[in-house]
Amino acid sequence: MELFGIVIPLWAAFIGIILIAVVAWKLIKFAIKILIVVVVFFAILIGLDVIGVFDLINKYIISSFV
Repeated sequence: MELFGIVIPLWAAFIGIILIAVVAWKLIKFAIKILIVVVVFFAILIGLDVIGVFDLINKYIISSFV
């Protein structure tokens, strides 16, 4: 196998492809974990807003300082 004018053994090409696939898979798994954390965080924020926690904070805590 020739790449950029350099002859690369076929076994080295397969190892390189496998390493690239493993690294890509680890990056994808990390991105999915980050996405899950962000989705859960925003779901918690939406839930707190629905039950009115932020209104209570605004009404009782912040307005007492003004």
